Amino acid sequence: MKRNLFGTDGVRGRANTHPMTAETVLRLGAAAGRYFRRDGSPAHRVVIGKDTRLSGYMFENALTAGFTSTGMNVLLLGPVPTPAVGLLVKSMRADVGVMISASHNPHQDNGIKFFGPDGFKLSDEAEAGIEAILEGDIMLSEAENIGRAKRIDDGLFRYVERVKSTFPSDLTLDGLKVVVDCANGAAYRAAPQVLWELGAEVIPLGVAPNGTNINKGCGSTDTRLAAETVVSHGADVGICLDGDADRIMILDENGVVADGDQIMGLFAARWAEEGRLAGNTLVATVMSNLGLERYLERKGISLKRTAVGDRYVVEEMRAGGFNLGGEQSGHIVMTDYATTGDGLLAGLQFLAEMKRTGRPASELRQVFAPVPQLLKNVRFDPATAPLDAVSVQNVIRDAEVRLNGKGRLLIRKSGTEPLIRVMAECEDDNLLVAVVDDVVRAVETA
Repeated sequence: MKRNLFGTDGVRGRANTHPMTAETVLRLGAAAGRYFRRDGSPAHRVVIGKDTRLSGYMFENALTAGFTSTGMNVLLLGPVPTPAVGLLVKSMRADVGVMISASHNPHQDNGIKFFGPDGFKLSDEAEAGIEAILEGDIMLSEAENIGRAKRIDDGLFRYVERVKSTFPSDLTLDGLKVVVDCANGAAYRAAPQVLWELGAEVIPLGVAPNGTNINKGCGSTDTRLAAETVVSHGADVGICLDGDADRIMILDENGVVADGDQIMGLFAARWAEEGRLAGNTLVATVMSNLGLERYLERKGISLKRTAVGDRYVVEEMRAGGFNLGGEQSGHIVMTDYATTGDGLLAGLQFLAEMKRTGRPASELRQVFAPVPQLLKNVRFDPATAPLDAVSVQNVIRDAEVRLNGKGRLLIRKSGTEPLIRVMAECEDDNLLVAVVDDVVRAVETA
């Protein structure tokens, strides 16, 4: 079945613009409720979390109306990180979980992410099934079978305790000064609390959400303030999360960034040494740097690549029985501990490595030399198909010939925005720039 509404990570768009309107989200909730109530039994529940966007109030109410209209009981968590929904949908024996968030996007955007009863994000087939129901007449419950809604006050506490339990029991964070930038998002309470309770001296940033400042000049997509704060306060390390806390960037004591590829490389090597890297394999996407692949080869570790999107990484991990994967953008998935990317959890594993080895963050943040990589985005009209143009295809073929044996080219549509992403890797800087610019110009012209 074809998906039209869902992208690579749920449904996403600008608030109060299709598809992210209250009306559409209400119907989406009703369709999802009907999809998960196919057996007709009365005891069904949905867990709903959100980040700190102003529009979250509107969509929380719309989803509640939609789900209860089909007989689903709604458990409202309030602002919690995305991985908390994955955790709680399973522990609370719910049929489905929903996170209201547009992740790293600005506050004007919002999105809906679905989790199944096992705590993992829904498959393409399940999303297509929900869309099929949405496009028809949704069967509502009889008046006496309408669902109820209830606020769950301790959902954040449950998540905090779970994340703390993943930190080695023989270690503490005593003696570490940690800057944590919560992006004025979903982890603004959880992240500083976890770090402080484990013994760190915490310097919090991005912990004053007002509904419109999420990801604004802060967080994993803009690490400048955190880097300045790390240096000015003499901190040992910085942890930068995104709006729903499923991504991370790590800063060393000099304010230099380690992206998801470096973090995955560090973890994979450590886990392989300890014999706990399942299948001796790391799962990453086509966007991960060629340098990571070469580093893993030298360590005798396999790399499996997937389409872009942490959901596809997790699907490959589950299919192959692997326990470590992620994305260059900072999604780090450790299925021994969580069902989806968890920035705070990944940060704790990095801090544990600092404590275990006694080495500073600057010695741990770069485990391989990255191959020069250039990424440019081209915004396009969704009604057009520039990648289908013969002129664009000819330029792409020419670029691939020029890079043959020297690097690689990756061109794809974003699954969350109307953008075409043009990325190349090559150790010849001049060739790298020329190839990317040629493709970008061709797309813009088309």
